Order: sequence, then C-alpha cells, then structure tokens
Amino acid sequence: MMAQAARPQIARDLTAADLTHALVAGWRDFISAPLFGLFFGGIYVAAGIGLYFLAFVKGEVALLIPAAAGFPLLAPFVAVGLYEVSRRREQAQPLRWRAILGAIRGRGDGQLWLMGGIVFVGFSFWVIIAHTIFAIFVAGSPAGESLAFLATQEGIAMLIVGGAVGAGIAFIFYAITLMSLPMLVDRDVDFITAIITSFGAIGANTGVLMSWAVIIAVALFIAMLPLFLGLLVVLPVLGHATWHLYRRVVI
Repeated sequence: MMAQAARPQIARDLTAADLTHALVAGWRDFISAPLFGLFFGGIYVAAGIGLYFLAFVKGEVALLIPAAAGFPLLAPFVAVGLYEVSRRREQAQPLRWRAILGAIRGRGDGQLWLMGGIVFVGFSFWVIIAHTIFAIFVAGSPAGESLAFLATQEGIAMLIVGGAVGAGIAFIFYAITLMSLPMLVDRDVDFITAIITSFGAIGANTGVLMSWAVIIAVALFIAMLPLFLGLLVVLPVLGHATWHLYRRVVI
C-alpha cells in the first residue's frame, strides 16, 4: 500500500532566471553522466530517423502530422531515466544502469505506468484525429498521398490545421506531464495528485512555464533539423533541466 505523503506545495514565484538556472544545472548533469544522456537521446534519434524514413522515403505523408506532434508528447517518458540520474546525483547516490533503467517503474506502485497508459490512449486518439484531418484534405487534391501534395493549397491548409490541433493537444499533455512525471519518480504520490499538481504549477506560474514550453518546442525543432542528431544532446539537457525546474516549483 502506498504510504501517505504530504500534500505537495507549489512555489508561485518562478522567474525567467529559474529557467536559466535549470538549463545550466541540466547541462552539468549531462556532462557529468553523458552516457546516460546519450543513451536516452539515442532512443529518440532512432525513433525520429525511423519516422523520417516512413514519411519521406516511403512516401507516407499521412504520418507527418502525428509524428510532428508525437515527439513532444512522448519525450517526457524518454526523460524518466534522466530524472532518475538527476535525482541520484542530487542525493549523491551511485549511478547504476539497472537503477536508471528501472526508473520507468516509478516507486514500484504502478502509478507511473498508469500515467503512461493515459498518454498512450491520448496519443492514439491524436493519431486518429490526424488521419481524419489528412483524409479530409487529401480527398480534394489530385496530388493524392504523394509528397507533392504538401506543396498544394490543400497540403498547406492541412499542415496549418493539423499543426494547430496538434499544438493544442501537445499543450494538454505538457500540462499533464511537466511536473507529474518527475514527481512520480521522486515521491510516493498517486498519478491523480501528480497531474493536479502539474496543472497547479502551470496555473501558479503561467508565464514562466509557458515560456519553458516554447523553449522545449524550439529546442526540439532545431535539434531535429540535422537528421535528429541534435537530440542526442538537447533531449537529455532538457530532461535534466526539467528535473531541476520540478525541484524548484514543487515543494
């Protein structure tokens, strides 16, 4: 049975300087234990290259919208191991692969797996929406499902509509996972409490944490440009930085 934990408190005085501090601390964590960061970043790079191959080499244009939104949605779960690295460094605990890879189990109470289930269902729902958007726009285009479709009026409209819808869904999952995932790695709390705390943190520090969302989105986009290889560094730094931001916000 899960131990009764104190109700998490939320700091309401977050500033832009805290984001800078988190990024600096994230960089220090990465260079102090680079193999872990490169490993988890490599998972993301491999997934990105696979999606690129399907979308552009195989001509699966319908994958572009869900893939673009799926990266921000799934990144927090790749970062769970990074949270554990930062937690262990903070507490001067040994960094062992078995413990770091085992972080996906959370505190051993299944709460992190339940969070994963929520994100998986939500992502599946988004894929359905994305394919629906694609089907609506491609139906009126003679270019069909070829890459030339993206240069048509219908293709551009699809990217705009799909991007807007995807951004909205990505924000919802950002709000759900930002503080909840590191909290489930760190504390004996249930996933509902963690989600409520995550929303509360954004509500209490809306401007700063929305700026953090923009930083994440821009950094991931730039890192994906050189065949996703920039994610080898950017993803772990952002993951470690998010841990330090969590430690600053949730008391």
